[in-house]
Amino acid sequence: MTSTTTGLPDRYRPLDQIAPDEVTPTGVIRSWRARDRVLNRDVALRVHTPGGPAAREWITRALTAGGLATPALSMVYDAAEGTGGSEPGGAAYVVNEWIEGTRLSDRLAADGPLPEREARALVRRLAEGVAEAHRVGLAVGGLTPEHVVLRPGGLVGLLSVPAAGGTEKGDIAALGALLELCLTGGRADLAIDSPDLAALVRRARSDDPATGLSNVSTMAALLAERPRPGAGAGTGPQDAVRPDGYTDSGWMRRLRDRRDLVDAEAAQSAPEGDHPVRLDRATLPPVPGPGLVRPLAARPAAPVDDDDEELDFGETFAAADDPSVDDGPSTTARRRFAVAGVLMAALALVVVAALWFGNNVLSVAGNVDQGGGGSTPPTASAESSAAPSTTAEAPAAGAPLPVISALVFDPFGDGEPENDDEVPRTLDGDPATTWSTLNYRGTPTFGNLKPGVGIVYDLGGEQALSGVTITTTRPGSTVEVRTGGTPDGGLDAFAVSASGRLGGTDQLAFSEPVTTRYVLVWVTGLVDGPDGFSADLGEVAITAAG
Repeated sequence: MTSTTTGLPDRYRPLDQIAPDEVTPTGVIRSWRARDRVLNRDVALRVHTPGGPAAREWITRALTAGGLATPALSMVYDAAEGTGGSEPGGAAYVVNEWIEGTRLSDRLAADGPLPEREARALVRRLAEGVAEAHRVGLAVGGLTPEHVVLRPGGLVGLLSVPAAGGTEKGDIAALGALLELCLTGGRADLAIDSPDLAALVRRARSDDPATGLSNVSTMAALLAERPRPGAGAGTGPQDAVRPDGYTDSGWMRRLRDRRDLVDAEAAQSAPEGDHPVRLDRATLPPVPGPGLVRPLAARPAAPVDDDDEELDFGETFAAADDPSVDDGPSTTARRRFAVAGVLMAALALVVVAALWFGNNVLSVAGNVDQGGGGSTPPTASAESSAAPSTTAEAPAAGAPLPVISALVFDPFGDGEPENDDEVPRTLDGDPATTWSTLNYRGTPTFGNLKPGVGIVYDLGGEQALSGVTITTTRPGSTVEVRTGGTPDGGLDAFAVSASGRLGGTDQLAFSEPVTTRYVLVWVTGLVDGPDGFSADLGEVAITAAG
């Protein structure tokens, strides 16, 4: 049975129209908020009249969008041609996920322009979602403030995916227009304060291949970068602008202020001529004033035997303590400290030698005894084990790098552990043992509760990386490999270096080597299972660059 109003299955009951009629070259699209009577949930229902051949390209585009799993674009639940109905020629329909939140157009009308940080994050998240669509050959279209919804928790979503038509270049230009609208609120008398963002808007709208943006991923990457110092982005109260154009963080500024205070106090308490002098790297140090030079008293030379040229330390130290030699109390104290220092240094050398002998020579001997059958290891191996390494060899290109720690990264979670105790399984060398997300209901986008969850891997220091190899036992999930940031920071601190859909064992190579300490494997889309939507990681190997 079908609805006599729209020619659609009775499963979808229109509630209220949510947008004006959209006139397209192939017909008219009407949009409703509707109720899915089978799954008992609200959906966004769009109906194209007439149906038939006029709507088939739109239906094909919608079916392509159905394979996407990104929180920035509303999911496509259903797309087909309807039958009958009161409309001539029938109707075709697309059913989208319904996104709760505030429309961008309403937010700008009520509160005016967005802060720069919020505008960057909003357009960047949209650009990342559009980039996913472009990777499968789909131009999204419909990137207008009426279709952009601000979700709770700082997330963003686009209704009506896909539009009736569009081009990739049109998507880039529309994102540039959205960025300008967010920063100016649509007011002609307001200009974009940041030169970086103003230039990005111009590049997004430019048709010149030499100056325009070639793809949306570039735009997302530029929006993720921090504003350059002195570029007009503005510094917060925690940053101070130095004369050379760079900024000092709060702790660095406090350190410099304390250093200046100590110098000032020392200058006030020092006698005349003894004031500290701040050195300049480009000049030679000044000659010390007369108050800083103390003449050394004449002292007898230590006796030297011409035959063996050995120094008599007994006479030397005796002469040092002879009261007849007037070197002053500070000189005598310095000599005694020097003698104590020599003894301590000798003791330290003995301790270091003993530790080295125990850790290297005795450990080699123990390995020989445990070899079994009284076999003697090859001479070259014994020498290489006993001799301490003086230089660390750089890892070979493509070789997996050691990971010193890994932990769950869940900045948008509600505090519930995401199987944190399973994280070491991604590094145990067994692809069958996995770390898994929790099970989510409703949608593969974490039930619309958050944009993702992942694991941060700490390499212990800066390393040049070429990519990440990931295995999974649940093909179909989507991930992003992000680099930079810190485990206690936000998602924006990690730049997207690679992304893709997992099929079993996948090598996600970076477009160019990345030098970083932290690598975040960020799961963005889940796969359906018997208990809900989830994803897992079996093994994660971070490979070195050449």
